Amino acid sequence: MRRVKAEPQPRVLARPDHPVSRQDISENTLKVLYRLHNQGYRAYLVGGAVRDLMLGRRPKDFDIGTDARPNDVRRLFRNSRIIGRRFRLVHVFFQEEIVEVSTFRRDPTPEERGGDDDLLITDDNTYGTPREDAFRRDFTVNALFYDIADFSVVDYVGGVPDLEDGVIRAIGEPDVRFQEDPVRMLRACEFAARLGFGIERATQQAIWDQRRQLEKAAPARLVEEVIGLLRCGAAARATQWLIDLALLEVLAPEAFAMVELAERGMGRFDRVPAALDELAAGGRQLSDPATLAALLLPRVLLARFDRESAAHRPMRRDEIDLLVAEEISPFLARLAVSRDRAGRMLAALTGFQRLIEPDLSPRARSILAHRAWFDDALALFEVLVRATGEGGEALADWQAVASRRSEATAQAAAEEERERTGRSRSRRRRRSRTRRRR
Repeated sequence: MRRVKAEPQPRVLARPDHPVSRQDISENTLKVLYRLHNQGYRAYLVGGAVRDLMLGRRPKDFDIGTDARPNDVRRLFRNSRIIGRRFRLVHVFFQEEIVEVSTFRRDPTPEERGGDDDLLITDDNTYGTPREDAFRRDFTVNALFYDIADFSVVDYVGGVPDLEDGVIRAIGEPDVRFQEDPVRMLRACEFAARLGFGIERATQQAIWDQRRQLEKAAPARLVEEVIGLLRCGAAARATQWLIDLALLEVLAPEAFAMVELAERGMGRFDRVPAALDELAAGGRQLSDPATLAALLLPRVLLARFDRESAAHRPMRRDEIDLLVAEEISPFLARLAVSRDRAGRMLAALTGFQRLIEPDLSPRARSILAHRAWFDDALALFEVLVRATGEGGEALADWQAVASRRSEATAQAAAEEERERTGRSRSRRRRRSRTRRRR
């Protein structure tokens, strides 16, 4: 009789042995978990929420894993919608929150991939068991499950010891995992930076070896990952990981200008990511186009400096506008940045060049402050000052102009509201006199 090899049992931490508490899980997430459980389905809190709760952090959002299929979940929750094609899941809508519910997946077989030797996953709708779902996730610390049935934490992949050791480790063969989804390499850098963790050696080597796989990733996903990385509050550490693992040279070689400027002694432009972290720490967030433009700002300034040095004269405005477009166009093409975002990035970077012009008259400053690009350009100016420590007085002047503009705008809005209220009262009085005459 053939003996079937038993699968290793997961490590299960009973309720007294871990710090995850229902008090730290949103009320709406608990509603979804309990309804799934009460209807006979497995219902786990999964992914980053469990990781963060285990570390004593507050999760940004809560995701649920279940053996219920998307259509089953949709039937259980009238306030839900099935989304996605590559990865079908369900969003359950509440007034102040969206709870994401996904069905347990497994890795597709070669036949399900279409028999192609390419490991890149383009369709991730092959359903499986909780164990299979854990092993198809990216990193061990993101593959922990919290079971609402008995309040235990379930660990199939060794995520608990990696959390304790502060290590980002790919699940399974790292080379394979990064070929399946190259964006995971960026996520490794962001997680390591945001959590203050290291990256396990074999995972680092695989990132180095597979870095060119980023060229196969969907550009839209890359753009969103870059924006998220720059906004995560640890952009300086994350960018350093990108440099150390040679990902930045594939993703955005233009960004190396910040290092080159610093090496030339032209200012601490290498602190641009740190400046973004300072803004994030203060609860401030640049627009998407300004965030991406901040990454390219040193490239534009370096190119302008070199061009003016070679010509022995300052550049004209039309020349500067053309220069900005030339310098950022490779990045826009490589990541297929949308037309709207690209236009706003170009406007922010060219607008910034106007803000640093000397001897602008008060009238010119007032006019510029009403341009559509002004807020993004001013944000870039602040990033520059925070990074280099230079230009603080000029920035303060522009911030004063922005403040006066805001006050004028508020006053105009208030006056318009008073006029609208006055017109409304006049109409009511006229209607009242007409009724009395009748």
